[in-house]
Amino acid sequence: MSSILIKAATIVNEGTTQIADLYINHGIIEMISSEINHPADHIIRAEGLHLFPGLIDDQVHFREPGLTHKADIWHESRAAVAGGTTSFMEMPNTVPNTLTQGLLADKYRIASKNSLANYSFFMGAANDNLEEVLKTNPKDVCGIKVFMGSSTGNMLVDNQKTLEAIFRNAPILIATHCEDEATIRQNLTNFKNQYGDKLTPDMHPLIRSAEACYLSSSSAVALAEKFGTRLHILHISTAKETHLFRNDIPLKEKRITAEACIHHLWFNDQDYKTKGNFIKWNPAVKTKEDQREILRAVLDGRLDVIATDHAPHTLEEKSKPYIDAPSGGPLVQHALQALLDLYHEGKLTLTDIAWKTAHNTAICFQVENRGFIREGYFADLVLVDLNKPYTVSSSNILSKCGWSPFDGYTFKSSITHTIVSGNLAFENEKIVSNEPGKRLLFERD
Repeated sequence: MSSILIKAATIVNEGTTQIADLYINHGIIEMISSEINHPADHIIRAEGLHLFPGLIDDQVHFREPGLTHKADIWHESRAAVAGGTTSFMEMPNTVPNTLTQGLLADKYRIASKNSLANYSFFMGAANDNLEEVLKTNPKDVCGIKVFMGSSTGNMLVDNQKTLEAIFRNAPILIATHCEDEATIRQNLTNFKNQYGDKLTPDMHPLIRSAEACYLSSSSAVALAEKFGTRLHILHISTAKETHLFRNDIPLKEKRITAEACIHHLWFNDQDYKTKGNFIKWNPAVKTKEDQREILRAVLDGRLDVIATDHAPHTLEEKSKPYIDAPSGGPLVQHALQALLDLYHEGKLTLTDIAWKTAHNTAICFQVENRGFIREGYFADLVLVDLNKPYTVSSSNILSKCGWSPFDGYTFKSSITHTIVSGNLAFENEKIVSNEPGKRLLFERD
């Protein structure tokens, strides 16, 4: 592994910005100083560029195995790295669902060969696999995923006794998708009775309603408080839900944490007019007030991390009528650029972005030696040019699906370099390495 010297970067880290040199050797940040003159195999002149810790995305769906016509680990990890995401945590609703330790091990084997980014995979919970769930190793698996709302295959956990057993006994962080299935089904019935087959995308946030989200999220919080569970609620989409979470204690002391996603910060229900199914996610993109309150909760500490819920489908699938089009879309390649646009708009600071996409994710999941720009830590880094515009088009989208909800949009900033575990993986708008990333490890008892 080659050594890398980064010269005169503006380092954004742990609440501060400073211009400094940084030296990487054997994958590790060996030195950070005002001036470093060590010989290096590769020198990056970073004057005028900002250096962030690589993003750690705690929620992606890379679709492998079983759904690789939509996406796969090879393509999506490259899209991630091109966007400055150096590590990901991937979800278990693949085919087959990741409901046994053997199937979980299969995904790690695929990633060890094909993932350009660092990787971890959630163990999936179902109504009937508690024994397998409890075998999960806290040291090298990011968490247990519980769908408290509809999902692929056998992954809706709607048996109360099973939920209580998981929350009581889980040896590791539980991450939940929270939407109340009964409420959604009733809403859908009501809309079908009223509109027949003429349902449209703008109805999505009314069918998968704020009430459905709050009922499920509040139930998850109640279970976690009852059993002392380490709970992390994914993709909060409503203003009301944000008030379930605390901001009066340090993150390291929290037993219940929560996540905001790029699409809930960027879009609102007015965007269905132009974007239609291309912003159809579960939970749904909701009102402008929900959007504003999610941002406020990110800033005041009620919501701890920002992720993507990157979940590609083919263009053909997303072009179907609303009722038949699947939920989800590709986001991982443009997450950092979207957040940097919010910085340009005065809505986030650069240090906010570092905290919410890297530092706090590492703290929440207790990731070992990643998420910060520190001597002795793995060199997971991204350099950005804040003032170099970048237009999204089919020619530069690396996700296998080939489209983006940002298609045609010009971001104000560009990613110039991405370094993964000390390996220069992306430079000058090109993937420049096929060196696989590393399996994430976790500092847990």
